Amino acid sequence: MKTTSFLAGTMLLMATAAAAEEKVTVEVSNAWVRATVPGQPVAGAYLDLRAQRSVKLIGVASPVAKRGEIHEMKDDGGMMTMRAVDAVDLPAGKTVSLAPGGMHVMLFGLSGPLVAGRKVPLTLEFRGDSGGVFKQIIVIPVKAVD
Repeated sequence: MKTTSFLAGTMLLMATAAAAEEKVTVEVSNAWVRATVPGQPVAGAYLDLRAQRSVKLIGVASPVAKRGEIHEMKDDGGMMTMRAVDAVDLPAGKTVSLAPGGMHVMLFGLSGPLVAGRKVPLTLEFRGDSGGVFKQIIVIPVKAVD
């Protein structure tokens, strides 16, 4: 019984140490989400990310949406297409922009309109080089764009 408890405690300590090792500060700047009109079920969110060490953005969620996805817009033979991507690489020390017309965040199944001047929480999920996952919560403004 003591051996099992000792092993479980040691494994928990190792898991905690691995998670702490993976935690990397990701600077977020120029973040905003596009305002919507009543009945509009989706919105785009945009931000610049800069990580201390190489990580991948692997997910996004918000309490204002049923689901969040990372998307990419591309010119495909003269036709702009948008598709979900599994991850965005964030090389160490380099700023990666998620901006209109390129990589960005999509929020689907909005619980209501996103009104300019309000703020929206987003949870960003990252994976480090050794596979550890960590989350970072940010709060970004809603902006009306002409």
